[in-house]
Amino acid sequence: MGFIKHREVRPVTLDGRKRPRDCAGLIAALDDDNPTARRWAARDLTDLTDCPGSSAALVTRLGREPDNSVREVILTTLTLRGDDVAVAGLVGCLGSEDAALRNEAVEAMKQLPDQVAPIIGGLLADADPDVRIFAVNILESLRHPEVESWLVSVIDRDPHVNVCATAADLLGEVGSQAAHPALLRLRQRFADEPYIQFATELALKRIVG
Repeated sequence: MGFIKHREVRPVTLDGRKRPRDCAGLIAALDDDNPTARRWAARDLTDLTDCPGSSAALVTRLGREPDNSVREVILTTLTLRGDDVAVAGLVGCLGSEDAALRNEAVEAMKQLPDQVAPIIGGLLADADPDVRIFAVNILESLRHPEVESWLVSVIDRDPHVNVCATAADLLGEVGSQAAHPALLRLRQRFADEPYIQFATELALKRIVG
């Protein structure tokens, strides 16, 4: 009878899921060298509701994640969670030097109208005009009853021409007759800015028409 050699039994992995699928294991996997493992970890965290610190870990990973497919899953998971930490993390991305990440954060925040509405006033008053522009872009999909009044406030008070132009463009799509006086005031305030003249004229025609 021949001698039977026992082979070493190695743990089976499935698509990079090589760590325990509990809270600690998934958070640890977010920093795995293998992007597939990181992607699975971010995806599996969507189903693990009782995982303290997971939103913070996802936000931290998002800021340094080089793989686009992993970043996409992280953003999806943060959107599905929609807690205060997730929303704050997305807001933080608006100041990133990574243009793609900024745009992705804007798109994610558009999916969270109830969570974003309470903080939109602060974003519209941010010291960075780029953040204020992003905030206006978020309003486009926010579907909140205060969208028009927020935009009117922007074109009445914001000192930056690009912020006002973005708001005027959006008012042309969502505004009503109530925005008419503010658009006229904006046109007068930036009388030497050709694009403001164009944007306000177009918005007024759309509102009246």
